Amino acid sequence: MSESLVNNMKLSEQQRALGCAMAAAKAAGKIMSDNFHSPKTINSATRHDIKLELDVRCQKRIESMLRRAFPEVAILGEEGVAGNQKAPYRWVVDPIDGTVNFTYGIPHACVSIALQARGELAFWPRGESSRRHPDHLYQTLVGVVYDPFCDELWTASRGGVARLNGRIIHVSNRKNLGEAIVSIGFAKQRSTMNKMLPILNRLIPRVRKVRLMGAAALSMVYVASGRMDAYLEYGLRLWDIAAGGLILECAGGDFWNQPLSGKHTYQVLANNGLLRRKLERFTKRGA
Repeated sequence: MSESLVNNMKLSEQQRALGCAMAAAKAAGKIMSDNFHSPKTINSATRHDIKLELDVRCQKRIESMLRRAFPEVAILGEEGVAGNQKAPYRWVVDPIDGTVNFTYGIPHACVSIALQARGELAFWPRGESSRRHPDHLYQTLVGVVYDPFCDELWTASRGGVARLNGRIIHVSNRKNLGEAIVSIGFAKQRSTMNKMLPILNRLIPRVRKVRLMGAAALSMVYVASGRMDAYLEYGLRLWDIAAGGLILECAGGDFWNQPLSGKHTYQVLANNGLLRRKLERFTKRGA
């Protein structure tokens, strides 16, 4: 993205956007925590995924706050879109990341909100496949991830530092796989599970621990916080990773990602900046 476009949103406006995203994330988080012990209304369910009425309610709450403050900015969310999708700026929203955890009473879920700007150069990888990808014109300017159950709020603005509840955070300095904790996800489709299961089997003997947490955005910010050292998943959607990816980068980490077939779909190898090449060996068949 050209600096000129990023600069079109003044720093004061970017900070206002960050504040608005923080307030919206906390408002949605309150809905989650208030309803954590209540019966859940399931709108739809598949073998490996659940959609709740609360997903929609949380996104509507977020939309109302974001659109009121920035009516010209579009919204791309897991639960639908709003506004002009060709606008120069868009919010990318996952109202409840970790819905299955939340539904089953596991307090590991979050709200993820990112603000992206449309520009001339890709935010995503510079390979030929990414140049053909619809998301390649966007760069994330603001990222917010909120865990209402631990009351932990991760924030970042492009060019700045990453923070957790206002405190500056940084990725780990672990470079030995044998000392690393690596998080893995399996997305929702059989094809993604077939892709990730061999990687899991190859990694388990080589790292200190593998964790399957069930909330992509939280896994990303856990790496940003130095709690874990890497996160791998195949088949993630943009709203799972946009905010966490910026937070990870601002914390000194490496947000490697590759667009896949399917709308707003990615493979991710998020890490502390020291482990990517070592982990890439395990993502290739036969390694």
